[in-house]
Amino acid sequence: MTFQLTSPSFANGQPIPAHYTSDGEDVSPPLPWSDPPPGTKSFALVVHDPDAPDPKAPKRDWVHWVLYNVPADARSLPEGATRQTLPPGTREGLNDWGETGWRGPSPPIGRHRYFFDLYALDTELPDLGTPTRRELEAAMKGHVLAQAILMGTYAKRGQ
Repeated sequence: MTFQLTSPSFANGQPIPAHYTSDGEDVSPPLPWSDPPPGTKSFALVVHDPDAPDPKAPKRDWVHWVLYNVPADARSLPEGATRQTLPPGTREGLNDWGETGWRGPSPPIGRHRYFFDLYALDTELPDLGTPTRRELEAAMKGHVLAQAILMGTYAKRGQ
């Protein structure tokens, strides 16, 4: 078996339901995973949109959610995850709105791709405060055992 991230709400490469976006309730989708590699001590998650602002002329990779120190025994994140419902010990980083927590798809134009990158780490990271994606990636360097990717797409209604 291989390390795999899925969602019961959308299949890999398929549209993310509006419920999880700025057009809906803007809550995080449920995210179960399986078969992390032996030696996994924690997980980290980064959700990002490499197509911002326009998929025909992307200018930046927009970060929607940053989590780290998800416990090694966790196998999912619940729908609508908040600080109170994340697995105990999970820490939050900053998204590109300068906030912690989930902010769902809200593309200004076109159909964007949203990558849910789950990392299995061989360590529990030190307290990084509320790191940006770049700061988290720097702290994870040399500690990634495996990466599982789920990709969904979204375009605003009427586009």
